[in-house]
Amino acid sequence: MYLKKIALVNYKNFASKEFEFDKNINCFVGNNGIGKTNALDAIYHLAFAKGYFNSIAVQNIKHQKEFFLIEGVFQKGEREELISCSLKRGQKKVIKRNGKQYEKISNHIGLIPLVIISPADRNLIIEGSDVRRKFMDGVIAQSDAEYLRDLMKYNKVLTQRNSLLKYFALNHTFDEINLEIYNEQLIELGKNIHQKRAIFLEEFIPIFIDSYKHMVGDHEQVHLTYKSHLDDAEFGALLTKSLERDRFLQYTSVGIHRDDLLYTIGEHPIKKFGSQGQQKSYLVALKLAQFNFIKKQTKTTPILLLDDIFDKLDASRVEKLIGLVNDDIFGQVFISDTHVQRTEEVIKKTQQSYKIFQL
Repeated sequence: MYLKKIALVNYKNFASKEFEFDKNINCFVGNNGIGKTNALDAIYHLAFAKGYFNSIAVQNIKHQKEFFLIEGVFQKGEREELISCSLKRGQKKVIKRNGKQYEKISNHIGLIPLVIISPADRNLIIEGSDVRRKFMDGVIAQSDAEYLRDLMKYNKVLTQRNSLLKYFALNHTFDEINLEIYNEQLIELGKNIHQKRAIFLEEFIPIFIDSYKHMVGDHEQVHLTYKSHLDDAEFGALLTKSLERDRFLQYTSVGIHRDDLLYTIGEHPIKKFGSQGQQKSYLVALKLAQFNFIKKQTKTTPILLLDDIFDKLDASRVEKLIGLVNDDIFGQVFISDTHVQRTEEVIKKTQQSYKIFQL
């Protein structure tokens, strides 16, 4: 699969802009603040119906405008797919495939396999467990629509249970029967989600370790560990045990919504003991593992977005990374950088066709 062309209207800093892309390598170059990352985010938007860098949809509308529109033409095998994403102020976002609007935006996820590597990925290390869960869920959901549906149902039931706990506290009351209805739903959905996360990580972790070795060699040992309340006890027993605490806190304190991924290097947390270079390599290895996992599961080579990649890695490692195009590991690649000469020197060595867009 590859993106043939894209048109932007009132998207972030673009009033009206069209790009026609090469099927191999495409580079957006220019000064900081000119819109290179915005162009990549527009491509991401077409795959996931949301931006990577700003989850508040209305903030992607150009200042003083009433809507934005993104349209992209993808070549998928023998057929073209026209995908559009639009938003008007005060209305819901609209995603269309070949002119037909999706009833549920979630039904679109997985159609366009895509992976982004960006300096913003550092949040996976420095932020809380919710960021790491979203990463894990995002990888699984691209090839498992049922997982995404279960996850959305779980989060809806969780919100309802939390609202009931708040109601109990506010009204000095308690209704065990109503609470049990939500418990049963959480238990069933939570068990399925936990099982799929565990199965996913059994396959993903070796791919990640191999990706890190490809980046830095064998002299550093890294690992990734899945941590969940459900590893040590049944979900029903956990909910029963935590009931008094949940009533006091007014939210559900146990469950798969508290799962985490532990990142280590040499058996120590990389957040505390990893150098800046080690952390960057760790993050790139995570994303390469994501790329390879999705490629294997979907039998489709994902589109790869490399945002400001020279900020993450030195030139030799960037060259090594881009060189994977020659090994047919990568398909279509999009790169943003501030220096056109630096970028062109690296991509010329791949001996692949490319286009450079100076913004």
